[in-house]
Amino acid sequence: MELVIATPLLLLMLLAIVQFALWSHATHIAQAAASQGLAAARAQNGTAAAGSASAQQMLDQLARGPLTGTSVGADRTANSASIRISGTATSVVPFLSLPVHAEADRKSTRLNSSH
Repeated sequence: MELVIATPLLLLMLLAIVQFALWSHATHIAQAAASQGLAAARAQNGTAAAGSASAQQMLDQLARGPLTGTSVGADRTANSASIRISGTATSVVPFLSLPVHAEADRKSTRLNSSH
């Protein structure tokens, strides 16, 4: 009788551990893509579109399994750049949807030379 109760609980705990690992992996992928996009946006003559495209390219390469429904947002001004990524971690536990968010931003420092 105890085995009838313990087995489903053990399987549920195992699924929860796998779900957490998938969510953690998806979060790391989103953060890596945001950092990649930020580097492209902050490059000399970089744009928000270049940052967004770079982040999306990385997501297309890495996030096919653990991260779904991704969206990329980018902003670039003369003094700052930011990339935002959101999506949902792939679910192994039925009816559980875990959101994933990552953001990378940085103020730009410009060196002005005057002679």
